[in-house]
Amino acid sequence: MVKMTMIARVTDGLPLAEGLDDGRDLVDAEMYKQQVKALFKNLSKGQNEASRMSVETGPYVFHYIIEGRVCYLTMCDRAYPKKLAFQYLEDLRNEFERVNGAQIETAARPYAFIKFDTFIQKTKKLYQDTRTQRNIAKLNDELYEVHQIMTRNVQEVLGVGEKLDRKIFLFSFHNSF
Repeated sequence: MVKMTMIARVTDGLPLAEGLDDGRDLVDAEMYKQQVKALFKNLSKGQNEASRMSVETGPYVFHYIIEGRVCYLTMCDRAYPKKLAFQYLEDLRNEFERVNGAQIETAARPYAFIKFDTFIQKTKKLYQDTRTQRNIAKLNDELYEVHQIMTRNVQEVLGVGEKLDRKIFLFSFHNSF
């Protein structure tokens, strides 16, 4: 289950938006928000530059993506599927870029895009239950895509091996004369 969502500018760690009712039901909610702010500060210093990352914290996991100059972060229960967490963040990223993309660099105060909370809350509701038909379909699609990629890669590797064997044979055949 998605517990908390925050969006910040990577260059300086400035919080741009967050889900306003996020974390109200959490014990130690303030501690987790402080951890998120510390993570944003580290990212602004160029640390942890992976564009997709999961960081464990107590019974939860922070998942984040960095796209361009913005970090989209959510905190979920450990049991929440990683694929859904990252899909949730991608949905937020797409809308945030579409609506606020041109104003991100000029934002001068924290939570300049607080009105984005409405979209965060609507999207969060879609991702709350991992057993909904919509989310099961997303997970199955992801599994199918991964399976196809793996199959394709194995076939490509086998094909390259066969081509190599042929070239070695031809090279040996030509050198024997």
